[in-house]
Amino acid sequence: MVRKNTICLWYDGTALDAAHFYAETFPDSAVGAVHRAPSDYPMGKAGDVLTVEFTVMGIPCVGLNGGPVFRHSEAFSFQVATDDQAETDRLWDAVIGNGGQASQCGWCKDRWGLSWQITPRALVAAIADPDRAAAKRVFEAMMGMTKIDVAAIEAARRG
Repeated sequence: MVRKNTICLWYDGTALDAAHFYAETFPDSAVGAVHRAPSDYPMGKAGDVLTVEFTVMGIPCVGLNGGPVFRHSEAFSFQVATDDQAETDRLWDAVIGNGGQASQCGWCKDRWGLSWQITPRALVAAIADPDRAAAKRVFEAMMGMTKIDVAAIEAARRG
């Protein structure tokens, strides 16, 4: 059954590889149906993987092997709420260590160019702190980070 709303992500022939990586890396993720092209098309041949159905942390997705025309950008990202530094490190290191790229403030890209925000819950809580001076210290600390350091966030919150 086709879902009413599914995220479609464009890949250049690597949708199945990406889906397997996400399923192996993120909890509540899996690879579903793989659909092959019934005939040749502009970016591939009959029998090539055309689409892959998968979930990323419970979110339904379709990977479309549409070719090199469109690339991922930071305008779309998955934001992953982590419970502690160990989970933050594990997910960040998996994305970066598999050919990805670090960015700022908890953002990184996987090797396919898809953006991820590996965001500890402690950071979100600290930025929302009703003590606006504490929130400001946390925000300023975060602005200097690549991967989020939970201990540094908590120290900034305490002042």
